[in-house]
Amino acid sequence: FQLQASGGGLVQTGGSLRLSCAASGITLKYYTVGWFRQAPGKEREGVSLISSEGFTTFYSDSVRGRFTISRDNAKNTVYLQMNSLKPEDTAGYYCAADATPLSPTAQPMGVMERVWDYWGQGTLVTVSS
Repeated sequence: FQLQASGGGLVQTGGSLRLSCAASGITLKYYTVGWFRQAPGKEREGVSLISSEGFTTFYSDSVRGRFTISRDNAKNTVYLQMNSLKPEDTAGYYCAADATPLSPTAQPMGVMERVWDYWGQGTLVTVSS
């Protein structure tokens, strides 16, 4: 089983990137998927969550209104569209999958901090000022 994040790169402030999280070896449509990031010297931060069917999403305060999470279960892929990027968005971005369903009434911080079933390798996003 593998989760592969891709789509990172170098972008100027205000620019956009779309990250992809592609799964192989499992059927991603049965999993809640989260995007996380970790900047050098900082703790890992939960960025966004999406339920298995895509109806429920959550965003951290720092990205709400700028980032959009979506999924294409036919392609076994989850996306993170990142707009209006800021230098403070610079980090390694990771996707993770978990079989626990995501409830619309869930506490996002609790979900992001729990132990996830699968983690992918990250993709680096660098936003220049």
